[in-house]
Amino acid sequence: MSTESVRIVWVYPDLLSTYGDRGNMLILAWRARMRGMPVETVEVRSDERLPDQGDIYLLGGGEDGPQALAAQRMTLDRGLHRALESGAALFAVCAGYQLVGSSFFAKGEMCAGLDLLDLSSDRGPTRAVGELAGTPAPDLGLPPITGFENHGGRTHLGAGVRPLARVTTGVGNDGASEGVWQGKIVGTYMHGPALARNPAIGDLLLSWATGSTMEPLDDAWPTRLRNERLAAVR
Repeated sequence: MSTESVRIVWVYPDLLSTYGDRGNMLILAWRARMRGMPVETVEVRSDERLPDQGDIYLLGGGEDGPQALAAQRMTLDRGLHRALESGAALFAVCAGYQLVGSSFFAKGEMCAGLDLLDLSSDRGPTRAVGELAGTPAPDLGLPPITGFENHGGRTHLGAGVRPLARVTTGVGNDGASEGVWQGKIVGTYMHGPALARNPAIGDLLLSWATGSTMEPLDDAWPTRLRNERLAAVR
């Protein structure tokens, strides 16, 4: 294994961190260390410059005001844009997921997103709250996804991107599809935290970051959690 550290960057924890989304950073770091990989975790607040030399960037959920402020600051900063152009991976959850598109609805109006992917989000007729499950895109080689959603938005994917999964329980993007996947970017409405319930997604991000296949880990506890949650919605 390379002695070079995997650098995991948690973006704006002071603005984007709800429903345990910080756990995604902890789980990624743990899964890397269990495989003997050196790891550096970096938490970058909204009044700091975003480093553009990270390997995996994490965007969490947040309320309307913080989400709109995060969009403005990241647009000015451009650090995330430069990092992705250099080959970094991104995992974006809920409000963070909406941010990667061209626009989203917050504070009663449409706001400009980061325009990283061909998607947009608006306000849905009802709030989506509860368990979320689905069948991932076959090309990703992932098992069924499971998470918790709590959002008022609906996300519309453009022609240039693919959904992360087909919804079997819950709402996700629109009741039919959930999340997005393009290149090394994954977006989702799943909390939980998402990578506790879906460690295979964490391993996918690590494989993208390192260019290496991830050796299996003893996932008895995550498997038990997954089985419990998936059984609950069957």
